[in-house]
Amino acid sequence: MRHTISVLVENKFGVLARVSGMFSGRGFNIDSLNVAPTHDPALSRITAVLKGDDHALDLCIKQLRKLVNVVEVIDFAEGSAVTRELVLVKVRADTRNRPEILQIKDIFRAKIVNMSHDNLVIECTGDDEKIGAFLNLIEPFGVLELARTGRLALKR
Repeated sequence: MRHTISVLVENKFGVLARVSGMFSGRGFNIDSLNVAPTHDPALSRITAVLKGDDHALDLCIKQLRKLVNVVEVIDFAEGSAVTRELVLVKVRADTRNRPEILQIKDIFRAKIVNMSHDNLVIECTGDDEKIGAFLNLIEPFGVLELARTGRLALKR
């Protein structure tokens, strides 16, 4: 089962290693891991999407809360959070297929962030399903490079 966990931590050296070590030590596979400072530069938010069972997750959350630099741990139940992901995709685009790619971009409310003679870099944000559908439609044109943030989440 997939779980989205948000861990608010003090922005200190080694905290990410301890938190991710806790996940792997409990047998969780990390699908995505995102870390960035919050509005308070002394704090960072770690958002992780994990695969594992509920019992192991409960034990993991209890252990996380005991770590010195951890301020808050939230396990987002389905529907209790606003979630988004960002993808940057460089797609092969020549004069023949560019109009079709631009039409797909418009349908998904994505943005062109770079354009050259033979490719486009497109930015798309949304939930997992939207990003997946966008990538499925873009893939036949030839994906040259791709970078994803992983899921971000905030409590509703």
